[in-house]
Amino acid sequence: MSVPDPLISSSKEIMSGAVVFTGTRVPVQTLMDYLEEDGSLDEFLEDFPTVSREHAIAVLELAKNSLIQHATAA
Repeated sequence: MSVPDPLISSSKEIMSGAVVFTGTRVPVQTLMDYLEEDGSLDEFLEDFPTVSREHAIAVLELAKNSLIQHATAA
């Protein structure tokens, strides 16, 4: 399955402007909350079937790369 480009989006018309997985109404923050609370990626995907595994992993990679870039720029 292909992932959308861009991976994430934000629009005032969708979830009041929250950053969501493009093509869904699922906030990216929800995935982060699941992981922070010791939930698994599988649990998240089960609860939010509109997000594919590939899409979720790509967003996590985007977050990781952003964090690394931020740390190396400091």
